[in-house]
Amino acid sequence: MEPDHQQLIQLLPLLPVLAELGRTEHMTETAELLGVPQSTVSRAVARASAIVGMDLLVRDGRGIRLTPAAKTLLPYIEAALEDFQAGLDRVRHESDVVRGKIGVSFQHTFGEATLPLLISAFRAQHPNAVFELRQGPRDDCLQELARGDADFALTAPIAPEGKGIRSFALYREPLRVVLHYRHPLAGRTSLHLSQLRHEPYVTLPEGVGLRALGEALLREAGYRPRIAFEVQESTTVRGLVSAGLGYSILPPAGPGYGTGQFLPEAELGLVEVPIESDLAFRQIGLAWRERSFEPEAVRRFRELVVNRGGELLAELVRARSGTP
Repeated sequence: MEPDHQQLIQLLPLLPVLAELGRTEHMTETAELLGVPQSTVSRAVARASAIVGMDLLVRDGRGIRLTPAAKTLLPYIEAALEDFQAGLDRVRHESDVVRGKIGVSFQHTFGEATLPLLISAFRAQHPNAVFELRQGPRDDCLQELARGDADFALTAPIAPEGKGIRSFALYREPLRVVLHYRHPLAGRTSLHLSQLRHEPYVTLPEGVGLRALGEALLREAGYRPRIAFEVQESTTVRGLVSAGLGYSILPPAGPGYGTGQFLPEAELGLVEVPIESDLAFRQIGLAWRERSFEPEAVRRFRELVVNRGGELLAELVRARSGTP
């Protein structure tokens, strides 16, 4: 180890004492401020003088005064301590961000990929960030946001702005008719929903965003559906359709979720067919409450979603929408 570097290592623990002594120029006061015996301050000064190779303090009557060498060193000592304090403050600030809890209410379908991708990107910057996640129907998510039980609501359709609620559109994806793979219309490149007017419909509960969107499309087609099954989540919807028990309206399943995977011996399988309507899509977005004080962790997650959400979800959007 180089001699100068060795001296620096020996001096580092003494810098706070030297800085305080340079400010007070009084042994007793320095000891009291640092909460150490006066002898500790004396030994620190003696050791620092030995390492530097010249006196840093001299007696001046009953007091002490800094030598020219000490006065030269003092600004550098203070600057070093200030830089370290700035670094320490930043680390503690980051730690506070990490410790902050971020509450997100989201619809079930966004737990497959959308929300995990956003959280993964945030935790890449803040590895110990804590999230409190609640999933449920769209109406429940928005109510939790309004009550203050959640910091964010990830929903489709996107929450309307107003009454202290702000929102940001992340992406949109098409809605498709889900049919049994042997259905007479399964091979169509697109279809009009009126062609399914008399067939059993598989839907989700009231308050779920997808149910409302599907019903709006069916109204546009000029009829109310004959509901055969009402189930809690889209995985079961797909299962019932794959068994030939009805049709449904859902967003694309995306890669890895069974579309096009058939079990001919069991007559299980389904296909997704584009809908002939300009309304056949859903807008996914994040909503939050305006408030006078926003926790740092919440603010940073919101900024990540607003500034980078589109980029982070671009590949997912392409895969689920079937676009190149």
